[in-house]
Amino acid sequence: MLSFRRSPVTTLLFVAIVAVFVLQLVVGDRLIVLGANDGRLVRQGEVWRLVTSMFLHGSFVHLAMNAWALLQLGGLFEMLLGSRRLLLVYFASGIAGSCASAFFTHSLSVGASGAIFGLMGALIAFLLRHRDILTPGAKSLLGQLVLWAGVNIALGASMPKIDNAAHLGGCAAGMLLGFALQPRRPEPAPLPPPAY
Repeated sequence: MLSFRRSPVTTLLFVAIVAVFVLQLVVGDRLIVLGANDGRLVRQGEVWRLVTSMFLHGSFVHLAMNAWALLQLGGLFEMLLGSRRLLLVYFASGIAGSCASAFFTHSLSVGASGAIFGLMGALIAFLLRHRDILTPGAKSLLGQLVLWAGVNIALGASMPKIDNAAHLGGCAAGMLLGFALQPRRPEPAPLPPPAY
């Protein structure tokens, strides 16, 4: 179970996408008004859509799949590499995915999956770069992440409503960032209490 103490940013992002979906239910099917990604409008200057679209979802199933993936990957990323890095990779890769979608997709696009693919790409790249010091468990995780990425990209290519441009753009940006990430330094041990 996700813990706010161990994964505060993941928890807040999860709450944000759920809260925005509740707002969508209240106001009705008005994705374009709420900030869906539309390449034509982005090219006309509405660049804020590159961010707002990351918090919108097309259906409950879409939200549930992205929320589950965010909890799994975000929680893992945050515990391994920290909250600030999670925030950086999430938004940078999410915006990159939205840019790819705006330029290669000819329909409205919504969802957190570009950012989530970015987290997956960053984890893959980080583990690949540091594979010489990985434990057997981390090597197994690397294999699972590569398999998961491959399966999801193949599914996206075979299903017309899935925005694979956002997935690939987010994953590519995440991988670039992941190669640059260094392992976290262990926290220093607390000092012993003074002796009197």
